[in-house]
Amino acid sequence: MFDHRFSLDSPTGALLNVFRADARAHERGILLVFHGLAEHAERYGRFAGEMAERGFHVYAHDHRGHGSTTASDAPLRRFAKRDGAAKVVGDCRAVFDRARAEHRRGLPIIVFGHSMGGLVALNFALRLGPQLAGLAIWNADPAFGYRERLGVAALKAERALKGSDVASDLFARSTFQAWARSVENRRTDGDWLSHDEAQVDRYLNDPLCGWTPTNSMALDVLELIRGGSTEAAWAALPDGLPVHVLGGTEDPAARRGEAAHALAGGLRHAGSRDVTLLVQEGARHETLNEIEPIRAAALGSFERWLDRIAPEG
Repeated sequence: MFDHRFSLDSPTGALLNVFRADARAHERGILLVFHGLAEHAERYGRFAGEMAERGFHVYAHDHRGHGSTTASDAPLRRFAKRDGAAKVVGDCRAVFDRARAEHRRGLPIIVFGHSMGGLVALNFALRLGPQLAGLAIWNADPAFGYRERLGVAALKAERALKGSDVASDLFARSTFQAWARSVENRRTDGDWLSHDEAQVDRYLNDPLCGWTPTNSMALDVLELIRGGSTEAAWAALPDGLPVHVLGGTEDPAARRGEAAHALAGGLRHAGSRDVTLLVQEGARHETLNEIEPIRAAALGSFERWLDRIAPEG
């Protein structure tokens, strides 16, 4: 669980809601956690506690338009009136700077992003890669092709008809609703998230989860995908930066593991020399909230990766 909760003024104008777990063993590093779309940072409390037990100071904040973070240009379900994708990444820089200032100089900093948070983490690393010790991208699909270009055009048409601050029915139908339908004999429309029924129910009963993004936020999410989708962009990463890429064979939001294969292969082709890939058998979208032994296998891979880049002692 988290030990502290505080507010942080971001240069973007947002007042960020931030959680922190202090290292409960000899400190080894700092882990920044970026959550996914239509959820919030507090859901990562169990993961933060586990990492704290292994010697990591963990920071997780609510992105703009999510959880308890506030900004004059970012009500719930919207990043910003303009430049939303860039402002989300800028907020992450504010948390990075705070975390670095609060701990001893030289402590390695690792970024972990889930789903949309993985897109944010990738865009963040493209800007601050030389200052990072590691980058973990889980359950994300940073591929911008014909389908995504068509999506941008369709969302702009929807915006012209309905405005930018309305819930995007188009985005919901092509994402959350489509992913829900992909699970046969489902108990709930949240079963695509995990096999763990208790975790699914917590998500469905959480008023800060599962909402439909505005048209504005949907376009900004596609901008995050665009910004981190090409080998030309990936070439900006330090070639020795350790990257951990994870997908699940039952995750409809990331092409059932194909997105992880594509990302890892693209990073290697762009020059990255240290890419760890795991496509976890049986994992749905929220691998951190999966049943055992699926969760343990994925977490074990991540912990072995951490042991290599931020060894104990």
